[in-house]
This record gives sequence, C-alpha cells and structure tokens, in this order.
Amino acid sequence: MNFGTSRALAIEKLNKFVEQNLFEYSKLRNFDYGPNNRSNISCLSPYITHGIISELEVIKKSLSKFSFSKNEKFIQEVLWRIYWKGWLELRPNVWTDYLNELKKIREEFKENTNYKNAIEGNTNIKCFNEWVNELKENNYLHNHTRMWFASIWIFSLELPWQLGAEFFMKHLYDGDAAANTLGWRWVAGIQTQGKNYLAREWNIKKFTNNRFNNIKLNENAPPKTSNKTYSASKLEFNNPQSFQKKNLLIFENSLSFEITDLKDQSFKKIFLISNKNENRAIELSEKVIKFKSLLIEDQKKRLKEKSINCEIIDLSEVRTLSQDSYGLYPTVGENLDYINTNNLNIEFLYRKLDQFSWQYCNKGFFNFKNYIPKIISTFN
Repeated sequence: MNFGTSRALAIEKLNKFVEQNLFEYSKLRNFDYGPNNRSNISCLSPYITHGIISELEVIKKSLSKFSFSKNEKFIQEVLWRIYWKGWLELRPNVWTDYLNELKKIREEFKENTNYKNAIEGNTNIKCFNEWVNELKENNYLHNHTRMWFASIWIFSLELPWQLGAEFFMKHLYDGDAAANTLGWRWVAGIQTQGKNYLAREWNIKKFTNNRFNNIKLNENAPPKTSNKTYSASKLEFNNPQSFQKKNLLIFENSLSFEITDLKDQSFKKIFLISNKNENRAIELSEKVIKFKSLLIEDQKKRLKEKSINCEIIDLSEVRTLSQDSYGLYPTVGENLDYINTNNLNIEFLYRKLDQFSWQYCNKGFFNFKNYIPKIISTFN
C-alpha cells in the first residue's frame, strides 16, 4: 500500500477509484483481501482526514459517475466522519474524559504482559497478529478489520478499549479524535449503551476469503458498561459577518486552503501549524508525524505557487499570533486542547458543510442518514 503525500496524488487516487471500482463498492466493501489488494475500497480517508480533499469533492465525483441511489452506501461511508465529528462537537467531554481515563489506565498497564503481547502482535490469535503488523507497516487497516481488531482487543484479549484507541491513533494515517474514539466506544458497547460489536470466526473467514482459520474468540461477551452519560450541548458554529485583515492559522485537518469556503478571502499571512508529539496527549509514531509533515509541506508548496504569503510554524508559536489571527477550526482533539489549555483567544472559522451538517448529529447515525439527501442537495 502506498499513500502519497500530495493533493495531486490524492485526486489521482479518487479518480481511479470512481472510474474503476466504485460500481461494485456496496457489494464488495466489507471484504478485506489483504494490504496488497485494496481495489474494492477507496483508501481516501487519510486525505479526507487532513482536508487534502474534501468530502464534497469525493461525493460530487461519485455522483458524476452514478446516481445517488447507486452511490448511497459509498456516500454514507464518506459522511460517517462528519457525523462522528459533529456528535463529538456537541459532547466534547467524551474526548476529555477519554484522555483522563487513558492516562490512568496507561500507568496501570505499562508492565502488563497481555498488553505488551497485543501491541507486538504476539498473541495466540493469528489474524490479530497479522493486523498489528499491517497497521504498523502500512498505517492503515480496512474498516471491517478495525471492527474485528477492536472487538478482539476488548473481548478476547480483555484489554481496555482506551489503550486500543490509543494504539490506533498512534499508527493510523487517518486517525482523528472523533472517528477513532467513538468507533472504539461503539465496539465496546458504551457508545450505543448495551450494544457491543462481537467479532465472530465465520464473519472473519467469509470476509477475508478464508485467509484465516481456527480463530478462537470470545463470541458471547457482554457489552462494557459506563456510568457516564453525555447530553448534546446547544452550540453555535458561526463565522464573523465581515472579515478584518488578519492572519489565518491552518491546522492539520484543513490542508487544502484552495478548496475551502475562504479561498477568495484575503489574509495578511497564512500560518500552517505543525503539531509534533511534544504537545500531544497521545504520542504518534514517527511515520504518522512524517506523513502529516509532508502533507503540510505540500500545502505550503501549493500556496507559494499561487503567490500566497505562508509559513510553517510549530503549534507552540501560535501563542504570539492568537490576538491577530483567525483559525480554521481544528475540531475537538489535540490542537484544540492546546488552544483551550493555554487560553488562546482565536476566532475560529467553520466550514459551511460542518455548520449545516452538525445540526443533525445530536442523535444516532440512522437519524443523521435521513438528512443526507438534504445535505447533498444543499451543497451540490
């Protein structure tokens, strides 16, 4: 598997998938044929996560090929991340509580043999071990495999979901606070209380084309429980009516300024914010940090080609710019935590797609799904 680090390569990957493989997506999407055959899925999530290409670009491209009815499953999957993000925006304490729990659990399990065996791919479950190595090697896992992996981690290896979510964030190119944290909560059975996801031998065999056999799992585990409940806040995500002449801060989730709603606005200077491990609660692997760094460099190159004044700076340098800058909203996660912890007064600018879509994220995805045609018609 190869994830190039430029917008040009991301667009190329999108076009190739839509032209050659989108037609059979809904039929084949759940199959994991292994890291050397990913033609049945798009593998676009590392680019969408970093804003290299937008969800709307992907959806518009797919609709130029097939009708909505033939595309519906693919479009739903593209919009899952917007749903997860919106859900977490309305309940940011879920992320805060997760990090607090992780800090405590990390200390308790640092010498735990089962945990060490799990992250080294040294368990008695062969498929799990292969996925650990695949994750470290390719920084990506098939979505169905992520569910199996999380279920095995939680219910067969009996390890805390918080550590599993950290392991994914450390190694995934497409890791983000919302999709990752809430996905692991969902598998555990605390996102939708009382409903867990259990990996089953027949399911793994079928959807890996019988690549694995003799898979001994706990297929009857009860869901995990939590005494915490989170109500949706009524938040406003408003942009200023008129723009002052300020700098613009761009974080790692918005790395294609030229396709944003603000591309025609004039800013004094654009600062691309690099967040190394020093300011992260979850330490990322060197490969993930490098991937982000190269994507930021590619955005700088594209801005320079358009004669836009820009510079890459470290997150810690934002302190000196906060009073005279707008910031493209980084969403709940590590960058926003740094800004809030340091009481930096930055006026955020929100994407129109998020402003419109997040109002439908107060309940479950099945409710959100009903509004997808409305979301598409609004922006198409």
